[in-house]
Amino acid sequence: MSAELAYTSATELVRRYRAKELSPVEVTQAVLARMHDLNPRLNAFCLIDEAGALAAARASEARWMKSAPFGWVDGVPTSIKDLILTRGWPTLRGSKTVDREGPWLEDGPATARLRENGAVLLGKTCTPEFGWKGVTDSALTGITRNPWNTDCTPGGSSGGGSAQVAAGMGPLALGTDGGGSIRIPCAFTGISGIKPSFGRVPAWPLSPFGTVAHVGPMARTAADCALMLNVLAQPDPRDWTALPYAGIDWTQGLEAGVKGLRIAYSPRLGYVKHVQAEVEARVADAARAFSDMGAVLDEVDPGFADCREIFWVHWTSGAYNLLRKMPQEQFALLDPGLQQACASGSQHTLAQYLDAVNARGALGEQMKRFHQKYDLLLTPATAIPAFATGVIAPQSPAGEEDWTWWTPFSFPFNLTQQPAMSVPCGFSDDGLPIGLQLVGPMHRDDLVLRAAHAYQQATEHHLRRPAL
Repeated sequence: MSAELAYTSATELVRRYRAKELSPVEVTQAVLARMHDLNPRLNAFCLIDEAGALAAARASEARWMKSAPFGWVDGVPTSIKDLILTRGWPTLRGSKTVDREGPWLEDGPATARLRENGAVLLGKTCTPEFGWKGVTDSALTGITRNPWNTDCTPGGSSGGGSAQVAAGMGPLALGTDGGGSIRIPCAFTGISGIKPSFGRVPAWPLSPFGTVAHVGPMARTAADCALMLNVLAQPDPRDWTALPYAGIDWTQGLEAGVKGLRIAYSPRLGYVKHVQAEVEARVADAARAFSDMGAVLDEVDPGFADCREIFWVHWTSGAYNLLRKMPQEQFALLDPGLQQACASGSQHTLAQYLDAVNARGALGEQMKRFHQKYDLLLTPATAIPAFATGVIAPQSPAGEEDWTWWTPFSFPFNLTQQPAMSVPCGFSDDGLPIGLQLVGPMHRDDLVLRAAHAYQQATEHHLRRPAL
């Protein structure tokens, strides 16, 4: 019974709270019990506030008994990625260079909105140092593990949140995505997560990695992601890049289906060389499912060339911006890979950076033109399923060591800032989840969520649980 409560969706929890069939206290107790059992094995959380969570759950229970909830997610157990400020908790960003003493006096916008909407904040989830890579380990917090196979990574950099949700240690997780850091771990652990349109979710302080970085929801279902986005998209004056608040209820229209939508299916974006055969097969199955649901499906590439170098200039320049003023004795404590990224960023000339900015603009224009014809683009979320912990990338078929060879489908859409979502679409022969990516036109987060929900209504991949 405890596991069933822990795996209950946020949408269902709110429905049952409203009907007074269930209490936030018993749900929070079930989730905390599961965290007590599983977190030592998975290392999803780097901070757990049991007393604070239970106090929040009791306050939520009192509000629901009066039929006066604070907001959309009142009483729903939720985690905060350890890159996002949370009042009263240290935000160490997976780094030994951050002073634990703080003071920690402010919530970031996403944390503030969750608290205002009554979420039961469980604790902070693990991230690699400053969220710099697509796996989750750091010298500060150790290795985070995949619930489907604890010898494997859950992906990153929001790997703590993905492990949490997949293992039933709370239905909602707050993630960030600067090159795939929501979509990669969702694909690796069989859950759902959306990188919303840039500016949809206010952020403060803004990411040092610049305008490729997004904040967004992670959950087991697209419906729960939509519910959480209702909270996260609420306005905050501290983010000068945020979109005007539209007051949209993202849960509305989810049931509209995909009949008549024009969908492009691109198995390799026209240039990706290495995609594991099982990944390609499961994503092809998913594409056919959209056709069966009435979408007008074309197998067609979006028409842009490999943009790895464009992304690399933006991303490593962000790493250099983050670390260039750090004292040498602190710099020496950093992950060697992050040190190398900083060094790469320091080598870019202003002319090279501006060339990358212009190339990024051309890429964004290309995708705007593409979406004049197509409502959505379907691709794999990653080129491979989860791999062993302890490395940033497995050996590529071409001998490449860089992590971008296995994440070629995610970072292009950080450059274009479009909404992009990963949902589970099947499993490898050895039982590891495989992710499907849905990409929408800029500001059409609703189309992405609607299509993801339709796919989940027609399939059961998201219902499977790891055998922990």
